[in-house]
Amino acid sequence: MPSHNSIPFEGNLLLDALGARDRALLAPHLVLAECPRGTVLFEVGDDVSQVTFPLHRTIAALIVPLRGGRTVETATVGHEGAIGGVVSQGYLPAFTRCVVQIEGAVLRMDADRLREAKRASPTLGDLFVRYADCLLAQILQSVACNAAHPIEQRVVRWLLSLQDRLGTDALPVTQNMLASMLGVGRSYLTGVLGTLQDQGLIVVGRGRIHLLDRTRAEAACCECHARVRRHFMSVMGAVSTPDGEILAVEATAVSSEPSSRSENCPPGPQEAAR
Repeated sequence: MPSHNSIPFEGNLLLDALGARDRALLAPHLVLAECPRGTVLFEVGDDVSQVTFPLHRTIAALIVPLRGGRTVETATVGHEGAIGGVVSQGYLPAFTRCVVQIEGAVLRMDADRLREAKRASPTLGDLFVRYADCLLAQILQSVACNAAHPIEQRVVRWLLSLQDRLGTDALPVTQNMLASMLGVGRSYLTGVLGTLQDQGLIVVGRGRIHLLDRTRAEAACCECHARVRRHFMSVMGAVSTPDGEILAVEATAVSSEPSSRSENCPPGPQEAAR
């Protein structure tokens, strides 16, 4: 295990938001690991006994497998968040599969160690409850988007959410990956990407999709991406660059006085954190 001083808290925005006291509660239990693309962090039905914090540009997706081998992505998590028993007690069966989409480093810790730390620190408890609320919002908006919006807008929404986490217009995503995330066939997706390329929104390269103009992409997208971003900014105090990259979130101690922020965090978001 790395020494406490070598733990790269700055690579994950939830951890980076913490003060020295809260970092000290977590540091002894965090383990650094590398995850290649395609790494399955947990499968449907697995006991989720660990919490995973993606670092820097590492990205994972929560995926629902369907009959016939199809899959649909319900949420994307990068350096702004965490995966696993974030709010729950841990060791509950996973409802989704979690797969690393963009390879990189992660920090992992036992869910029961995080539970103990949250008991010791109101700030930690508040931070993870607020994050779970934002993850739930992303999942619910994804359900609405998949049901109501055309595939072209869904593709643009997914690419924008990836850019939010990577901070680059050159997105390392293959057509096979994107088709799997959206639950469509590769040949069908190729036609959709061709349409978006003809509109001047993207350029499709080898193992890359370049998002050419974020402003135009946001205008061509459905409202789903903007709604999730606004909720994340409101609940987490997120700070972003003009190009959309999420730079920081806010950790605030629980107050005894009711506030608009606490009203944004409904009880019982445990399953959203899986």
